[in-house]
Amino acid sequence: MMGIQTAPAQLFYVFDLERHVPSGHMLREIDRFLDVDGMREVVRPFYSHMGRPSIDPELIIRMLVIGYVMGIRSERRLCDEVHLNLAYRWFCRLGLEGKVPDHSTFSRYRHGKFRDSDLLRKVFEATVERCLREDLVAGEGLAVDASLIPADANKVRSIAAEDWSPEVAREAGNRAAREYLETLDDAAFGAASPVQPKS
Repeated sequence: MMGIQTAPAQLFYVFDLERHVPSGHMLREIDRFLDVDGMREVVRPFYSHMGRPSIDPELIIRMLVIGYVMGIRSERRLCDEVHLNLAYRWFCRLGLEGKVPDHSTFSRYRHGKFRDSDLLRKVFEATVERCLREDLVAGEGLAVDASLIPADANKVRSIAAEDWSPEVAREAGNRAAREYLETLDDAAFGAASPVQPKS
């Protein structure tokens, strides 16, 4: 006999988001090492002490991490994906009912408050330092997937093995991070178009 699926109306649901995100999911691994402590203090000067509460800066950072890791370059698509995907909702601490920011608001944070405060660089550096502490990276080699990555074979900017130290690598990494963020801001790479203020 052919079965017929029905969706009975229920008044209450018991749903545990934690159970629905697989234990081996990449975002679980990233969540273990993402260090966002103290970030609110970094951006506090860029917020007014009056008015209604804003979007939590940690939510924006977590959404940006999802965008970078999952290769979602469009801010509009990123907001849609976070709205629909249970693992993304879990990573962003939204639960089932949490509201995802509008893509235009998300864009204003990324191009405004976060750019002015240098927060993205601080989160990136804190994450790399944590990876160094956990011996996940050593600065001795590089392994990548099949992505096309332009080579940086400039001998002037390279670090000889005997000169390598965490401080020297950090400065080289800061340059690489700056260039990466500048590439993401390039309109050809999916950056948001400039917002014209309404008169």
